[in-house]
Amino acid sequence: PGWAFKNNGIMFHAQAPETMLIDQNFPVSIEAQLLGGNGTEERPTANVCTPGTDILIDGQMAEAHCISAEAPTIHGEEWVTFELEVRGDSIIHHLINGDTVMSYSKPQVGGDLPEGYAYPEGTPITSGYSAPQAESHPYEFRKVELQDLSR
Repeated sequence: PGWAFKNNGIMFHAQAPETMLIDQNFPVSIEAQLLGGNGTEERPTANVCTPGTDILIDGQMAEAHCISAEAPTIHGEEWVTFELEVRGDSIIHHLINGDTVMSYSKPQVGGDLPEGYAYPEGTPITSGYSAPQAESHPYEFRKVELQDLSR
């Protein structure tokens, strides 16, 4: 399908793998969505999607499941530096080649939750697992670094 074309990402603040339910498609998490262009149409990268979560953008609860970043469309196959700055449950920034293209705050459990999920809607999400997500096309990661920002 069209949504799957060059669609991958980083899932973070994700629930523990052993708590995933049998019929659950995605972990309750936040997805920094990495999209590639098709060569002609605008399709920004570094968006955010919220499977089983809610976030605030400019102090307002985001209503859409996926929100586009103010980011470029990457049509080719060049290397792009993507940074994800996550400050617990306060502020989160997406950066492309050093430029902040999206910011949001207050991640919490909410939205379309899997039936039987252990935490109630509105529970703040302060930490969790991180994982590369491959929904469709292969991506290459030249280098992956994690840095503890709490120090």
